[in-house]
Amino acid sequence: MFKEFRDFAIKGNVVDLAIGVIIGAAFGAIVSSLVDDVFMPIVGLVLGRLDFSNMFLVLSNPNNVPVASLAAAKAAGVATLNIGLFINAVVKFTIVAFVLFLVVKGINSLKKKETAAPAVPSPPTKEEVLLTEIRDALRGKTKSMPMAAAKAPSVSKKPAAKKPAAKKPVAKAATAAKAPVKKAAAKKAPAKKAAAKK
Repeated sequence: MFKEFRDFAIKGNVVDLAIGVIIGAAFGAIVSSLVDDVFMPIVGLVLGRLDFSNMFLVLSNPNNVPVASLAAAKAAGVATLNIGLFINAVVKFTIVAFVLFLVVKGINSLKKKETAAPAVPSPPTKEEVLLTEIRDALRGKTKSMPMAAAKAPSVSKKPAAKKPAAKKPVAKAATAAKAPVKKAAAKKAPAKKAAAKK
């Protein structure tokens, strides 16, 4: 359990939240001092030396105690409607909201600039470099030795009739030489038949 609590407490979000709360409390104190000690006295001076911190209405004063200020009314237990303190709180809220608006606007403008900036491309890997070299080498070969595409035969035309292959003259000479031999053999055959009859 202690380990889980430690991991939870050390997480970035919790630390950021704690820092934000501390800075917010300090900023709230600064804004309170700015409103109570700077703005409201100036506004009261402009409005005829009106003190907003002592602007209140008495709701009930059964003992008819003289109430000169808000502090005296609280000490005497008189119920009052503190209009001046409410105005101070509204002014404080307005100032804090305006400052936060400026902060958020600045952060959003920085984010837009970051997204608008083009991302730096990563360097090519060894495989990409090797493939690029192979591609360039192949492109160089095709540029030096352009190959014309063979024309495909048209489908509409009929294929040309094949011509009979010419016989070799050697074969003709051989057949011509064999023919007299056959004739001589045919002449010898009757002579052999006559010799056999005798």
